[in-house]
Amino acid sequence: MLDTLGEANAVALVGLFGGILLGLAARIGRFCTLGAIEDVIYSSDNRRMRMWGIAIGIAIIGTHFAVDYGAMDYEQSAYLDRVWNPAATVIGGLMFGYGMALSGNCGYGALARLGGGDLRSFVIVIVMGLSAYFVMSGPLAQLRVVLFSVEDNASAPQGIGQFLQDTYAMSPAIIGLIFGGAILIFSLASKPMLSSKSHIFWGVIVGLAIVSGWVGTHWVFATGFDAEPVQTHSFAAPIGDTIFYTMTASGNTLSFSVGSVAGVLIGAALGSFKEGQFRWEACEDPRELRRQIFGATLMGPGAILAVGCSIGQGISAFSVLAYSAPIAFIAIFVGAALGLKQLVSGFARVV
Repeated sequence: MLDTLGEANAVALVGLFGGILLGLAARIGRFCTLGAIEDVIYSSDNRRMRMWGIAIGIAIIGTHFAVDYGAMDYEQSAYLDRVWNPAATVIGGLMFGYGMALSGNCGYGALARLGGGDLRSFVIVIVMGLSAYFVMSGPLAQLRVVLFSVEDNASAPQGIGQFLQDTYAMSPAIIGLIFGGAILIFSLASKPMLSSKSHIFWGVIVGLAIVSGWVGTHWVFATGFDAEPVQTHSFAAPIGDTIFYTMTASGNTLSFSVGSVAGVLIGAALGSFKEGQFRWEACEDPRELRRQIFGATLMGPGAILAVGCSIGQGISAFSVLAYSAPIAFIAIFVGAALGLKQLVSGFARVV
């Protein structure tokens, strides 16, 4: 199969599949990072945050069962292979969360809205992708490395699951059931949540989409000859990758990132048409657009420093129980809460 399709095309299809699921979840299931945070802070409805917990729990269980059955390898994950830098995680998470509030979307949410016809999100997507590259491999890359050292091939485990497996010989499946099961139980411990089948269903779908990325790219890595990276969904650098691919496709190859981004756009468009929500929208207030551009400019570098966005650290890193995941999640939440307070209360002037 890989001989005919090619490794790069295969991982792009894996990304496309999971991306479509994520796009559908955003438009039909209303799965949204900022929306979940807004609900927790400004309303009594915490079902979307609990839906996030369901996605994390399913992703943890599915990923660790995959590790147990040899369909995934801890050491292939960038979240576990890179030496964790707590300062970069906190600062990057705060930047990302604050920028997300100002923009009104994270990268994933902006792609989902763009798939529904919101042209304002097109600006957010472009600015976020370019600003991420600006810090990842562009003019500020060297400064980033000097301020926040980057060390790959960590000698010690950078995740709870890997540590427990290496130290206490616990099986990955048991580790996944303990941590993922606990998060699932907590997330479902609510009568309104238990009665909301849609929230539960789409939370499960998002978790499975993350697992599909790990398993699919690992299969290509283990079966093919090219060194395709083992990865799953995240939406900061991958947006930049996709922009780069659209400009260099004749001399470049497809990748998981391109498939993932395209999948979210396709899934969101399909979901929008199904729900009768697709409509072209544009920004009529220059001040609003200026604020959104500023927020997107913060999100890109923030995600690079934190090594992931609200999906990358908020679910994907959680799925392998990386040390960075809960810290990044809290930092993103705090940054978003500050940004929302600024927008709602106006305690300081927004750009």
